[in-house]
Amino acid sequence: MKETNKTIDVSRFEEEVRVFAPATVANMICGFDVLGFAVHEPGDEIIMRRSEKPGVRLLNITGDEGRLPKDPNKNTVSACAEMLLKDLGLSDKVGLEIELHKHMPIGSGLGSSAASTVGGLYATNEILGKPLTKPELLPYCIEGERLACGHPHADNVGPALFGGITLIRGEAIKPDLIQLPTPEKLHASIIFPQVDVPTRDARQLIKEKVKLKDAVVQWGNIAGLVAGLYREDYALITRSMKDVLIEPTRAILIPQFEEMKKIALSEGAMSFGISGSGPSVVAMSTKMETAEKISSAIQKHLQEQDIDFFAYVSKVNTEGPKRL
Repeated sequence: MKETNKTIDVSRFEEEVRVFAPATVANMICGFDVLGFAVHEPGDEIIMRRSEKPGVRLLNITGDEGRLPKDPNKNTVSACAEMLLKDLGLSDKVGLEIELHKHMPIGSGLGSSAASTVGGLYATNEILGKPLTKPELLPYCIEGERLACGHPHADNVGPALFGGITLIRGEAIKPDLIQLPTPEKLHASIIFPQVDVPTRDARQLIKEKVKLKDAVVQWGNIAGLVAGLYREDYALITRSMKDVLIEPTRAILIPQFEEMKKIALSEGAMSFGISGSGPSVVAMSTKMETAEKISSAIQKHLQEQDIDFFAYVSKVNTEGPKRL
């Protein structure tokens, strides 16, 4: 990142803001590292206040079971805020105090670090009077993902920041981010079986080489999904939202994956697959009633298997982060 030429109007600074930043479903089943969408729940809440002492301080974290670093230089919500202040030439002039309240599970495959990063940067921009646009905030969000997991990617931070369904094309640091149409009827049933599948470990399972015939199928599915979104063609979306490259390997880390998939499809799901690196799974459907039915059936099955879980049902969140 580098210092910007933005004109900062201190008269627009605010004393305190509260922000919600949403969880996200990366990959959208067939679009590994290039597709993602935001949901209405779960998500993170950030409370940010100005202070007289310059610098960024992380005062409190809740909901993380002690798993997140409290060092402001290592936690994405505070480190990215400091990065933004520095580039705006404000790090020695503005003080920020932050509370991070995690209302979503960590290590779930639902973009937990992305929600914190986006929420922190969005709150910082708000408290400073909105000197940056969302596209200008995106590189800082991507740097937050590098800090969190060592891999700078935008398939979580993109939809978390912009809302809706996003397509990421190009280089990791400066990608093209395209907001795709969000068909009105799309609903997501998300289940997080409480097992730990770290993103870095999940990425290591991915094969470095794939068969050309499988790659062709995957490319066709991604293209078909994008076309289906533009045409609001739910049948084409259903046929396209299949993963032949990543799911076969990652699914073995998720208990009862095949059983959950069978249940979801039998209850009327359009598609079923892994959210991000897992272990969360997502079933897509066209009615809230169907989405809730799918969720209830999978929850019942996991209870019978003595597997703890979190469950969420949501339409696609087209707004992204918001003031509370």
